[in-house]
Amino acid sequence: MPNYMPKIVTCFKWVLDEADIKVSPNSRELMLDRVSYKISDYDRNAIEEGVRLQELHGGSVAAVTLGLPSAKPSLKDALSRGPEKAYFINDPSFKDLEPSQTASLLAAAISTHIEYDLIICGEGSSDLYTQQVGPRLAERLGIPCITFVNQLTIEDNHILAERRLDDVIEVVSVPLPALVTVLPSINNPRIPSLKQVLGAAKKPVVNLTKKDLGQNDEYEPCLQTVSILAAPMERRAIKFGPETEDISKFVNALIREGVVN
Repeated sequence: MPNYMPKIVTCFKWVLDEADIKVSPNSRELMLDRVSYKISDYDRNAIEEGVRLQELHGGSVAAVTLGLPSAKPSLKDALSRGPEKAYFINDPSFKDLEPSQTASLLAAAISTHIEYDLIICGEGSSDLYTQQVGPRLAERLGIPCITFVNQLTIEDNHILAERRLDDVIEVVSVPLPALVTVLPSINNPRIPSLKQVLGAAKKPVVNLTKKDLGQNDEYEPCLQTVSILAAPMERRAIKFGPETEDISKFVNALIREGVVN
């Protein structure tokens, strides 16, 4: 069997780090003023899977992201995780894009500037989790799409993917080029070493703007967040002492609250 060396493209998104989000104690509104950003957790799995396949089969891995110019720090993080090249599709108007807009712009960039055999996306993003960008991108490019992928292998010029659905495991084979969206359970993303972080700064980055894509339209946001309120957390504040009889009271309290049956 010939050794197939695929050109792999991994897509990722720069999102708010939910660990930094604070909640206003009075209004329950989210406080986002000092929140940092990170690569979406699901997209870390996509990058890791691309690098893993390259280690097995050779070929190349490129990371692609689309967003505002302020997302530039994401490139070093992505490149430190193994890809040898990054494409940064950016414009000040790329704010609050709807999934169909994101997929359209990615398709315009990939089809005209990036060679690929396999495109890997996360199943969703950590912020919106619409699960639409991957399938829409595949439709735009006219290639097969496999979602909910839990295991992925390359055999000659085909991919063999295991899909984890609600009540069944499905195995699908399609010819390349193709696109897959991967589940978090597909791998454990590596933590970049200091050497890899420093080396990422030397890797090439291709900047693409709307002009490079032949796009002249101003992208008006189609998504509008009216408000986000944190879920209320009410504490019962029931105290139990060290006395033996309090154990039964504690258990009965948990049963009343539905915590245990």
